[in-house]
Amino acid sequence: MNENNTGDLNTGNWNTGNRNTGNLNTGDLNTGNLNIGNRNTGNWNTGNLNTGNLNTGDLNTGNWNTGNRNTGDLNTTEPTLRLFNLDSGLKFGCDTHIKLRSLIFNKSIPLYEWISASNMTDEEKEANSKTWETIQGYLKVNDISKNNNEISKEDEEFLRSLPNFDEAILLECTGIDLSKKTVKIVIDGKEIQISKEEFENIKKQFLS
Repeated sequence: MNENNTGDLNTGNWNTGNRNTGNLNTGDLNTGNLNIGNRNTGNWNTGNLNTGNLNTGDLNTGNWNTGNRNTGDLNTTEPTLRLFNLDSGLKFGCDTHIKLRSLIFNKSIPLYEWISASNMTDEEKEANSKTWETIQGYLKVNDISKNNNEISKEDEEFLRSLPNFDEAILLECTGIDLSKKTVKIVIDGKEIQISKEEFENIKKQFLS
């Protein structure tokens, strides 16, 4: 029996807030104990959306952090965004980060996609016969290499301007293949990438 809760739908005791799983939380949707804040998974957090323990700050994965978005322990600052496996120097949520997320969301195929029972084919039901009826669907793993979404020249230029840009990593993570749209040429010993359209125009000038 749960006791001494101020709020609704709590699993645990002495919670002030709603939908907590745990004890002595002040806030909502916490999984853990003694959190002051919301949506924490862990214990003794002052802040929101922490996975870990004893964080003062938000969105930390780790422990004893007093900054935001840290993965690890005992950090006081907020890390910058990693892009293409390297630190970019960009802040989370900056204009470039927001634009990138929007572009990738609209132009990439999601790796996983929930297919509800009503939209499943007979083949999909057979392949997931042990689970689909229970959960009323299945999680489809997409082949992102089949991504054929068109990328505009403006979007391509934006992607290539990103810190640490890596064509191979972009392809692996999103299925967006920019190599099909560019040609590598060497000028004075330096390699540069130009669009196939620009390459064809240059070639016409030399052949005319």
